[in-house]
Amino acid sequence: MRHNGRVIVITRYSVSEAETEAFRIDADAAVAVLAERPGFLRHRIGRATDDPTLWTVVTEWEGAGYYRRALSDFDVKITAVPLLSRAIDEPSAFEILDTLDTP
Repeated sequence: MRHNGRVIVITRYSVSEAETEAFRIDADAAVAVLAERPGFLRHRIGRATDDPTLWTVVTEWEGAGYYRRALSDFDVKITAVPLLSRAIDEPSAFEILDTLDTP
């Protein structure tokens, strides 16, 4: 069965303390350019509480197609893809099957 619902993209990064400031600048720039693409809903940038060298960038999209098309945009290729290519090599796009938002 094919689902066409929302997706979250979770990328994780190993970032040394010395690279933290540069990584944050790159992550902010990547999210800014992704946010301009159709289908983008929201993002989060986080760092592990137990390991400050482990970071994540999470974006949410109206569907997988929107995310895939965003990656082919010229500005995204120039700004976001270099950051995404530094991510830990693991599956990153997940279909949202259930959600609960609280006030």
